[in-house]
Amino acid sequence: MSEMLNGCLADTEYLEVTARSGNRYGVWVTTPPGYAESADPLPLIYVVDGNFAVGLTAPLIVTQADPYLTVAPYIQVSIGYAGEEAAQWAQLRNRDLVPPGEPVSDEMVRTLTAARDSGAMTQEHMDTYLAHLADTHADAFLSFLTEELHPLLQSKVRVSDSGHGLFGYSYGGLFALYAWLRETPLFTTFGAGSPGVAATNSQVFPLIAALSEPDRGSSARLHVTLNEAELLGSIPIYREIGRNLLTVVEELHARGRSGDVSKALLHETHVTGLQASFLSYVKTCHTRSGSARGDDDRE
Repeated sequence: MSEMLNGCLADTEYLEVTARSGNRYGVWVTTPPGYAESADPLPLIYVVDGNFAVGLTAPLIVTQADPYLTVAPYIQVSIGYAGEEAAQWAQLRNRDLVPPGEPVSDEMVRTLTAARDSGAMTQEHMDTYLAHLADTHADAFLSFLTEELHPLLQSKVRVSDSGHGLFGYSYGGLFALYAWLRETPLFTTFGAGSPGVAATNSQVFPLIAALSEPDRGSSARLHVTLNEAELLGSIPIYREIGRNLLTVVEELHARGRSGDVSKALLHETHVTGLQASFLSYVKTCHTRSGSARGDDDRE
């Protein structure tokens, strides 16, 4: 697998890791330009949904060498699914990326039903999708990243003591938002692209209410992106997610946390927005001028 990946993803090694939960994950580790010639330890940026996201985000590691940008060096760690489960990544991600007890909105059920009726999804696929949404374990997956995978990677690549980041998109964005709200100490920055807050009674709202008082000196940074087509387009589920995200931003403002949150509205759709969202995150949050807390887009 590593030999195959090196043909299309430069400086990327692949490994498979079995978590204490028994779940098995594929992990792609991409080192930046000049890594072999340096002895410096680097922060890790974790990217979930690796089966889909690695091909769109890992090549952007070359932005560290772009003279027009100030992206600081990092090592990218993309996490997905291995073996036969790789083909079921779109269902399994519901189990790992959605917070425990997250409600399934009526609009989500209508969207899945319409997909089944149009032939875009089978009844079996729909049932499996909903079954994973009924039994979600973002807490266990977050513990795997911080308590199992991170120590393993410390033995394989040169890892700095601080400055690590977490990025996700859609339900991955919901996971990144959840991890930020949990104030996960491993990460300094969090990128939440179009976070899938699909229900007005999402678990993220009580987590916002429980946030600690803002600490201007040490609070981790959250970068949120949304796509214009989601907010203004014709698809109800995306409009609902957009509305709910605006509510999240408003409630964070009311909690005095606006200073820890940067935001960007992208000219993309939900499908095309992942790469643009990741680039927005690294350009905003992971800069040489401000370590991992650049202030170029902070609000």
